[in-house]
Amino acid sequence: MLTLTLETTPKHATQCSTRSLAAHVGMSQSAISRIWRAFGLKPHLVDTFKLSSDPQFVEKVRDVVGLYLNPPEAAMVLCLDEKTSVQALDRTAPILPLLPGVRQRASHDDTHHGTTNLYAALDVASGKVITQMTARRRAVEFKRFLDRVDKQVPTGLDVHVICDNSSTHKTPAVQRWLLAHPRVHLHFTPTYSSWLNLVERWFAELTSKSLGSENGGGRRFSK
Repeated sequence: MLTLTLETTPKHATQCSTRSLAAHVGMSQSAISRIWRAFGLKPHLVDTFKLSSDPQFVEKVRDVVGLYLNPPEAAMVLCLDEKTSVQALDRTAPILPLLPGVRQRASHDDTHHGTTNLYAALDVASGKVITQMTARRRAVEFKRFLDRVDKQVPTGLDVHVICDNSSTHKTPAVQRWLLAHPRVHLHFTPTYSSWLNLVERWFAELTSKSLGSENGGGRRFSK
């Protein structure tokens, strides 16, 4: 039975169920369910992964992790990223409150107030976050956010910024800005490795606690 679960696929389905396997091997559905639970088998769940093709993967990982574990003296390490196309949604009617024995109730339809982009830079040492909302996501908005970051970091500190490989982070205009602000240093995560950027953890908290994922994955501002 375990071999069938692990090594075979049903003829007319992508994975077997407890009922289909029970019918195939002549056992009860509850027995199959108990066996699967005992061995931690969940054929209906699939985890995905992405391999980085970055030829400098090892060097970039060492660079980023080194900033986390052994940051330079007289410097601030920031993790920067953008959360794009955040939908500003609201309910078409007031939400009815949660009551004993009654769920919170909300209208099914939404009022759309457009979308916005959220730039955020997480200070690894303190956990404080510098943010800025923008209507668009281009190199010019990224450069303006760098201006905001530069103004908020105390003078006398170098600034090491960890970010991804977006083309908006590498334009000639951004390169000129970096030359004019020599204390700011960009460090890029490897391609397909955004999990190395700690601000992603902050975005995940923001999404789970303040933004919803209803209506086809649209992100919702909670009021």
